[in-house]
Amino acid sequence: MPEATDNTSKLRLTKDEMKHYGYQVIDAIVDHFETEHTKKPVAYASREEMDTLFNIEAPEKPTDFQDVFDFVIQKVIPNSNIVSHPKSYSFVPGPSNYVSVMADTLATGFNVFSGGWAASPAAAELEIVTMNWLLKLFKFPTKKGGGLFTSGGSMANLTALVTARRQCCGDDFSKAIIYMSDQAHSSNIKAIRVLGFKKEQVRIIPTDIEFKMAINKLKNAIAKDRLEGFQPFCIIASAGTTNTGTVDPLNEIANICKTEKLWFHIDGAYGGAAILSKKGKQLMKGIEKADSLTIDPHKWLYQPYEMGCLLVRNHKWLSKTFSEKPEYLRDIEGNTSEINFYDHGIQLTRRFRALKFYMSMKTFGLNAFKNAVTYSIDLADDVEQHLRKSAYWEVISPATLAVINFRYNPIGKSFSEKKLDTLNQQISQKVLASREALLVTTILQNQIVLRMCLINPRTTLNDVKETLALCESFAQDMS
Repeated sequence: MPEATDNTSKLRLTKDEMKHYGYQVIDAIVDHFETEHTKKPVAYASREEMDTLFNIEAPEKPTDFQDVFDFVIQKVIPNSNIVSHPKSYSFVPGPSNYVSVMADTLATGFNVFSGGWAASPAAAELEIVTMNWLLKLFKFPTKKGGGLFTSGGSMANLTALVTARRQCCGDDFSKAIIYMSDQAHSSNIKAIRVLGFKKEQVRIIPTDIEFKMAINKLKNAIAKDRLEGFQPFCIIASAGTTNTGTVDPLNEIANICKTEKLWFHIDGAYGGAAILSKKGKQLMKGIEKADSLTIDPHKWLYQPYEMGCLLVRNHKWLSKTFSEKPEYLRDIEGNTSEINFYDHGIQLTRRFRALKFYMSMKTFGLNAFKNAVTYSIDLADDVEQHLRKSAYWEVISPATLAVINFRYNPIGKSFSEKKLDTLNQQISQKVLASREALLVTTILQNQIVLRMCLINPRTTLNDVKETLALCESFAQDMS
């Protein structure tokens, strides 16, 4: 077959074209960071509308790169929610930061493989360095401890539970039982299902009035399972639930795990980073006693997607669970200090995630991250006080780790619970339809409530007040 000689067949642009293209990309990203607060955060489109825009056969012939770029900027980006917008309150926002975005660009542009030491000693070393920063932050043992960066909290939780099962159950887990609260994140249930556990092997422990795992009910469940011949092996606690920001009683659960010889996994994907603030650190007491801990830097450590993290007390648990020695890797196995991160998790091919965390931490400094987290927690407290002074709003779950739940329930008017549920659902729908804010509902105490997650350091109290005023106007029109 003759060798391709033109740039198109080699999937290349000319040097000048690459520069021109790259400058436009950077200009678009900078403009986004500078102007996102002036845009509407919500994208609304049907499948039919999206098919009309994008659904074509794979093009056989090339299209001018400028036309492709313009199409993406004009049609793709505007049809995506702006999760870093100051009025994006739902789920867990993704504030991100420009330095990390550029770091991701470097890592992708140079196509750095971050699976093994031999492929990139620098990438492996930076993952070790940044992992040690996090181990120290959460007071895990830095000599024996370890971990790895993952695509997100879901993969980190899955990796943790695979490790826990291997260390506690070996190959036979037919009678193994795992415990979590009714507020635990759904990714844990998904991980358990992926691992082949049956529904009957999962115990969902009710929470108390503060949405914390009920300790007495947990103890009762473990005792009952032992008496019935089952094998309790793991408790999953939450350090900041997605619904309410609640932190389970970590010290008490740690004591149970020690007494019962159970694996202690903490899902801190949402709230773990709150340890950077004084208030958060108080709530996180006991987090250092976990055997494994999930955190999500692409949430409250302001990294762009995708970046989750798993920390463990003993790095050997990971290598004993995941290390394989295929023949094609035998020439690149270094000494034990030269960590191959593909031996510590599920992925063999891994992108260079550590670079963005490293560069942003070096650029801004740890104190900037501490201040940003503290600001968010204080902002949620201020929002709670504002709601409590209003005649329109009822706080259902107080501000906890920058999450607050409330509902429209005006003083002086009498609505049935069904009517209140309908009103609050419709408020959310109206706000989304206006595209002025991303504000959705959840269910607490069998009530439909509005939920705000305020981890964006660029969100102001005035942003929230404007959104609440919009909600009030919609509610009054409907009621």
